[in-house]
Amino acid sequence: MAIPELAPIEDADLPEFCAFLHRHLDPRTPAGRFQDAFERRWGMDKPNHGFLIRDGGELVGGIGAIYCERSLHGRRERFCNITSWCVLEDYRAQSMRLAMALVSQEGFHFTDLTPTEVVEKSLRFLKFRPLDGSRTLIANLPRPGGGGRVLTGPAEMEAALPEEAACIWRDHRDIPWLRHLALGGPGGYTYVAFKARVFKGLPSAEVLGVTDAEAFLRHLGAFGRHVLWRHGMVTTRIESRFLPRRPALSHHLVGYRPKMYRSETLSDADIDNFYSEIMALDL
Repeated sequence: MAIPELAPIEDADLPEFCAFLHRHLDPRTPAGRFQDAFERRWGMDKPNHGFLIRDGGELVGGIGAIYCERSLHGRRERFCNITSWCVLEDYRAQSMRLAMALVSQEGFHFTDLTPTEVVEKSLRFLKFRPLDGSRTLIANLPRPGGGGRVLTGPAEMEAALPEEAACIWRDHRDIPWLRHLALGGPGGYTYVAFKARVFKGLPSAEVLGVTDAEAFLRHLGAFGRHVLWRHGMVTTRIESRFLPRRPALSHHLVGYRPKMYRSETLSDADIDNFYSEIMALDL
């Protein structure tokens, strides 16, 4: 049997690839939603949308990529976020060809923030490193004091946030399942992106990203009051690695699958959820 053909996913291939993902990977996610995620142009001209394999012209597998260029430590850094790796059963032996083609591209830091157990093992073979997967659970108590303001209007968020944080907010503000606010005071504001979740049968805020963890902790009471009173969310969950220390009235949660990344220059602390499938897909 001839070896299936491997090729980059070009713009013209994207509708077919996204329909393939909807059919074989996640029927709950419409093909158009996958396509919207891959078509995001976050600061750079993308080389492709990932790689696919065909057998006799038929699409039998692929691996998606969401690209971005962003500022870190005063430098422009390019990321390739791996997502939606799906290969038909009869062609699973070709899976590593897809991953190797993607990570062989030079000049990128690579992440996979939603790996399955099988994918995690494959990425470890490709020298990816795991991130701390634990979460911190915080009670949103209606306690007085604590200071801090919560801003949700676009104009006031734009005015209050530092430029880099405002840029991140602008790049994510049109994603419909995300909720956004600026949290802070005279000492500075942080951008907070979160989603509505249910934890232990109760409404909960899942914080997906903050641009200033110290400001988030400093004004945690204001955030908790806001999501409790405005949205009825009784707890907040956030990845423990995002916090410089564990806040009072919180609980450490374990048992989550680690996220993975590969970089020659960046550290664990440099990897967040912005500009990734965590944000671009409603997972």
